[in-house]
Amino acid sequence: MTDIVMPQLGESVTEGTITRWFKAVGETITEDEPLFEVSTDKVDTEVPAPAGGVLTEILVAEGDTVDVGTLLAVLGGSGAAPVVGAAPVVEAAPVVEAAPVVEAAPVVQAAPVVGAAPVVEAAPVVEAAPVVEAAPVVQAAPVAEPAGSGQVLSPLVRRLIAENGLDVSRITGTGVGGRITREDVFDAIDAATVPAATVPAATAPAAPAAPAPARAAVDAAPMHHGSGDRVVELNKIRRLTGEHMVASKAIAPHAVTIVEVDYEGVDRVRSVAAEEFRATEGFSLTYLPFVARAVIDALHEFPRMNAAVDGASLVIHNEVHLAIAVDLDFEGLLAPVVRNAHEQRLRAIAADIRDLADRARSRQLGPDELAGGTFTISNAGSYGTEVVIPIINQPQVAILSTDGVRRRPVVVDDGAGGEAIAVHSVGNLTLAWDHRAFDGAYAAAFLAKVREIIETRDWAAELG
Repeated sequence: MTDIVMPQLGESVTEGTITRWFKAVGETITEDEPLFEVSTDKVDTEVPAPAGGVLTEILVAEGDTVDVGTLLAVLGGSGAAPVVGAAPVVEAAPVVEAAPVVEAAPVVQAAPVVGAAPVVEAAPVVEAAPVVEAAPVVQAAPVAEPAGSGQVLSPLVRRLIAENGLDVSRITGTGVGGRITREDVFDAIDAATVPAATVPAATAPAAPAAPAPARAAVDAAPMHHGSGDRVVELNKIRRLTGEHMVASKAIAPHAVTIVEVDYEGVDRVRSVAAEEFRATEGFSLTYLPFVARAVIDALHEFPRMNAAVDGASLVIHNEVHLAIAVDLDFEGLLAPVVRNAHEQRLRAIAADIRDLADRARSRQLGPDELAGGTFTISNAGSYGTEVVIPIINQPQVAILSTDGVRRRPVVVDDGAGGEAIAVHSVGNLTLAWDHRAFDGAYAAAFLAKVREIIETRDWAAELG
């Protein structure tokens, strides 16, 4: 028998909500096959089975929130375990057998009544002790409201409700048993957004009537659909990303600096090492690891780039934890983090980026792998972009976008003290940065250093 417990999905995560079981009691599962999905206040994660076997018991239902370490289910070696509840009755049987042998039968019939110790199962009502958990003043308001209906909220739902100042009693739950889901909260946020969005326009108290036409226009807009139009709801990643980006633009005074980079030296190394690298590492060597390696070294010389604004202070990080934006098949973006990137060389960085990207797309990342980044690289260059201006990933102070690399004529040294025209691989690097942390000269010098490293480093030796 194998016990399945709520895993520790991050250093700061103490509980999680079971959002989905991929197997039902009695079904067989193989080791490492997804068993259930957990939602925390940071990320949704599919958890694989630690061993193969038959799912004999599920102790925590979909929608329930439990602490880390809580027993969730039991895996048996083989054969379906019948009604799991029968097990306790059987264990109780020895006590019954201790009764008069003949009259044991009636007592057995009474056993179900004992098994009706749903009084014990009612104990979960004791979990209504969430009222105690509601003790924290911050959560008291939202949790107390639904107490009468026995509502239980997941960590992410609680956080969203608190952050947006919503009245939980006014949110209609569409989840299992009427439970409030994240989508329900997002709908409530959307419903409150129209009036809220008009408030900034009415910052002058003298013009309270101004929002009315704006709201009417917004409310009327959805009515104008063409006959072939489709209405597609934004998924949770898209909504959360939008909130994060809007907050970033409001918080940080964004500025942009762009440089052109000659990748000819990188291209030569890539073409020579392509087959060996793919055979050894199992994937192709792209421009991104070269850019990442150059950025990491440049951050050492320009430490204010590797920083975060904290109130009136700039926190300069000693370590480089490099976040890489990953596209999820056009359904959203995640930015998993390459830890301690300053300690790694090109091959290791390339392998980490590939691993994180693969696991991001298969929803196998843990919350800690999405937190703690100190600098972010966004890579849209594979689509041949000319210039992409990214938005800073708060609380960082800068983000770099790599754009498309293409063959162009450039002026080069002809080796005899003159100049010549040659065709090289050239692309832009675009840096969006927080003007609170430094000024344009610092940003330009940093980008110039990144360019210098890319164009002049002995990359063949780096790969060797």
